Order: sequence, then structure tokens, then C-alpha cells
Amino acid sequence: MIELLKKTILTGLGVASLTRDKIEQLGRELSDKGKMTEQEGQKFVEEMQQLAEESRASLQKQTEKVVESALAKMHLARAADMDELKQEIAALRAEIEAIRTEKE
Repeated sequence: MIELLKKTILTGLGVASLTRDKIEQLGRELSDKGKMTEQEGQKFVEEMQQLAEESRASLQKQTEKVVESALAKMHLARAADMDELKQEIAALRAEIEAIRTEKE
């Protein structure tokens, strides 16, 4: 029965959207209604919390990949690219200043 509940929650709500409070509330309700023992309820809550965290992490990774891919297609410079260019400009300015100083 616990497996059926997990599948229903995963399918219906999306485990990534479940908060710890909602998972605990659902576990308490199921225990109170006698559909599972307190131990089963606690195990259910722990498993659902772990699944929710794994799902959130997976969703975050997927989102980061999509954003990175979209930015790459837009040919936008990243902060690291800008920092590298700033360093190159500073080095070139220093070289130009050194050449000017030698000529004087």
C-alpha cells in the first residue's frame, strides 16, 4: 500500500513540489486514519522527503543545463568570459604604457 501511495503522490503532485511540512502532514493523516502504522508513516515520510530532495536536485541540474544551453545559443558572454577579457585589457594597457615609457 505504501508503494501505491508513493506512486500516486509522484504522479499526481510531483514530488519536487512537496515540502517537508506537507509530507509530514500527509504521513500523520494516513497514520491517524489507520491506513498505516506509526512506523510505516514515519518510514513513508522519510522516503518521501528523500525522494523530494533527489527530485529537486535533479530538476535544478536540468534547469541549469537548459539555461546554459540557451545562453550558449544566444552567444552571450558569461561573467568568467568578461573577467578574462578585463585581465587581457589590463595586460595590454600595461604593455602599451611600458612601450610609451621606453620611447620617452
